[in-house]
Amino acid sequence: MNFFYKGIYEIQEFTLLSFRAIRSLFHKPRYFEDILLQMDAIGTGSVLIVMLTGFFTGGVLALQSAKSLKSFGAVNLTGQLVALSLVRELGPVLTALMVAGRVGAGIASQLGSMVVTQQIDAMRALGTDPIKKLVAPRMIATTTMLPLLTVVADFFGLVGGWIVSFYTLRLNTALYWNTGLRSLSYTDALEGLIKPVVFGFIIGMIGCYFGLNTTGGTRGVGQSTTQAVVTASILVIIADFFVSKVILEFRY
Repeated sequence: MNFFYKGIYEIQEFTLLSFRAIRSLFHKPRYFEDILLQMDAIGTGSVLIVMLTGFFTGGVLALQSAKSLKSFGAVNLTGQLVALSLVRELGPVLTALMVAGRVGAGIASQLGSMVVTQQIDAMRALGTDPIKKLVAPRMIATTTMLPLLTVVADFFGLVGGWIVSFYTLRLNTALYWNTGLRSLSYTDALEGLIKPVVFGFIIGMIGCYFGLNTTGGTRGVGQSTTQAVVTASILVIIADFFVSKVILEFRY
C-alpha cells in the first residue's frame, strides 16, 4: 500500500508543479532570454541525433517492407508505407525518446545539481520564483522545439527511405515521392504535430520534477537523472496510445 500511496503522491505533486508552471506564464516577469537559451540548447543540440534517427529509421522501413510488398506485387507503395509510418507514429515517438534521453537527463541533472548545492534556496531567498525562472522556460522550450525536431526527423526519414528504395529496390524516384507525399493528408500532418507537443510537455516537466526533488547529494543527482529518462520514456509511449486513440475517434 505504501507504493500505491507514494504513486498517488507523486502524481499529485507533478500535477501541481505543471499547474504552477503553466500559471506562471500569465504573470510577469517573463524570462525570454532563458527561453531562447533553452530552445537553442534543446533544438540545436538535438538536431544531429534526430537527423540520424530519422534517416536510418526510414531506411530500415523501406528495407524491411520490401520483401512483404514484393509478395503482393506492391513495391511501388514503399513511399506510402514509409511516409505514413514516419509522419503518424515513428517520427514523433522516436524523436521524443531521443530527446528524452538527451534533454530529459540534462534538465534533471542541471536542476538536481542546483538543489544539492542549495542554489534553489538562494534563489528563493533573493525573491526569485524557481518555477518561473527555471521550470517554465524549459517547459516552453521542449514543447515548442520537439514538433520542429519531429519535422526534421520525418524529412530525413523520407530521404533515407528514398535512398534505400532507389539503390536497393530500384524504385523510380518520382514514383517514391509521389506515392509518399500524396498518401499524406492534413489529418496525418496534424496528428504528427499534436503528438510532439504533448511529448515535449511531458519530457520537460518530468525532467524538472525529478530535478527539483533531488535528495541525497551528488548520488541523488544520478538517481534523479535515471528516473527522469525512464519515466519520461514510459509516459511518452503511454501518451502516444491515448493521443492516437483520441485522434482516431475524431477522424472516423
